Amino acid sequence: MAASSSSILLLLLAATSVACASASTFTIRNNCGFTVWPAATPVGGGRRLDPGQTWSLFVPAGTSSGRVWGRTGCSFNGNSGSCQTGDCAGALSCTLSGKPPMTLAEFTLGGSQDFYDISVIDGYNLAMRFSCSTGVTLNCGSSSCPDAYLFPNDNTKTHACSGNSNYQVTFCP
Repeated sequence: MAASSSSILLLLLAATSVACASASTFTIRNNCGFTVWPAATPVGGGRRLDPGQTWSLFVPAGTSSGRVWGRTGCSFNGNSGSCQTGDCAGALSCTLSGKPPMTLAEFTLGGSQDFYDISVIDGYNLAMRFSCSTGVTLNCGSSSCPDAYLFPNDNTKTHACSGNSNYQVTFCP
């Protein structure tokens, strides 16, 4: 029985190693002078970030239509509450996209190539910098920033980088 347990443990460790090898790390930093409540879908949920704090998310390859945004003016009691911007049905850990206005970091993680952008189509609530370790850095400091999608048919703002890259999302850069 001990040999069987050891074999299962080794298989679990190997599977975890493979899963981590095909994941991207998203480091989310709050440089604002106030608390931001970042949210992420479809993985990550949400949490509180006081000024200067960071949060790391591990997002598996193959994640499509991912989003990270900052919520402001939030008040939570346990896992429920509300936010003035970016609220996701009152949940601390978001499973739905937020309610506008919200500045969005959007991504699709593929095999050999990832895609990412900033969008203010759903409104603007926070300055944001979004970068990929193997791509360009995008900056958005206003509702009309040139690095962001500004309207639905604006299809020139998506950028590519190597698959399994790491990302930085910074609020109030």
